[in-house]
Amino acid sequence: MNTDSDDINEQDLVKRLKKGQQWAFNILVNRYQDRLLKIVYGITLDREDSLEVVQEVFISVFKNIRTFRQDANLATWLRKITINQCLNWKRKWKRRFKWHHDSLESENEENLFKENKKNDDPETLYRKKQFEKKMMLAIKKLPGKIRLVFILNAFEGLSYEDIGKTLGIKKGTVSSRLYFARKNLIDSLGIKDEKRET
Repeated sequence: MNTDSDDINEQDLVKRLKKGQQWAFNILVNRYQDRLLKIVYGITLDREDSLEVVQEVFISVFKNIRTFRQDANLATWLRKITINQCLNWKRKWKRRFKWHHDSLESENEENLFKENKKNDDPETLYRKKQFEKKMMLAIKKLPGKIRLVFILNAFEGLSYEDIGKTLGIKKGTVSSRLYFARKNLIDSLGIKDEKRET
């Protein structure tokens, strides 16, 4: 049977997941793993913990897929499970938060947020990597709730309305948190804000 991820639509995928077909779960993981990893990494800031949380997400999906009523789309349901798992992680590590990340320069972590262009010359690639390190450090300094909204918008591409539905907060709250995140990132990175200067 052809199990190409591109050859099966969401409705059919859910139907097969509910039947417990293993190849359907393989497609689910291949289709959503990287997206969920970006969200989780934005909260944990640790690659190993992020991989563990995402694994827990898929275990939860495996156990609860039959309760999925499809009131929302699959991606939205997965995001909610992911955020719940992240909250569990935060409670677990509340007294032992690990913000020392010597692995920041790891290619694996960098690839969570970007794709290197092979055509970049060494100087351009160096400047990009330096900027990405500064960006990641700036993102780490954002408060958890602010950082989560920023990650969902910047890396998941969710609208204010979708973020609000996912997190159970008002659209205005999303807007204010994004404003706070962008303002702090601009300040941290030393980027000139033309609107504020005029």
